[in-house]
Amino acid sequence: MSECGCHTQATNEAERRILRLALGLNTTMFVVGIVVGLIAQSMGLIADSLDMLADASAYGIALMAWARSASFKASAAQLSGTLLLVLGLGVLLGVAWRLVVGSHPEGAWMMGIAFVALVVNATVLRLLERFRHGEVHLRATWLFTRVDVIANLAVIVSGVLVLLLHSAVPDLVIGAAIACYVLKEALGILREAKEARVAARESIVKP
Repeated sequence: MSECGCHTQATNEAERRILRLALGLNTTMFVVGIVVGLIAQSMGLIADSLDMLADASAYGIALMAWARSASFKASAAQLSGTLLLVLGLGVLLGVAWRLVVGSHPEGAWMMGIAFVALVVNATVLRLLERFRHGEVHLRATWLFTRVDVIANLAVIVSGVLVLLLHSAVPDLVIGAAIACYVLKEALGILREAKEARVAARESIVKP
């Protein structure tokens, strides 16, 4: 019996559908999170929503990199890591600015939006499980989403503390912590992208 490649095509199309769904969900949650974060003066929500934007970008890049060369995929992962690095630094600057000018975050809004985002990200993370040990640009999408789940839980906790303590400090601490975690993941993705680029170059050089 000859191999027609139908199973591979079906699998690839299913994976692309997963990425498109994840892209739509994260883009929607980014818009909701950034709007509510600004209204509720919550750096935790703003950091979380920017992380969702980074996720959406990673999914879009992964879709563009589909069926491309290993070098292109490494470049796509590098772009994702760089974006995450910039966003993490931006959130840290935002936290510093809030420390100077002051803020009055709304704990109830923080918990509500973060819970919705948690449900969305937990669903997407489960869908992306097949990418956990995949190529570097696909693994980046799984890592991004894992960061989001942790960030959502952290924002919920900070919302509770804001309500109990009537203080903006928990929100600022969580915002800074999410930013630092994002920076850590960004550096990890950039390291893997560099390794993948070197491997792709070596495979070309070999006869």
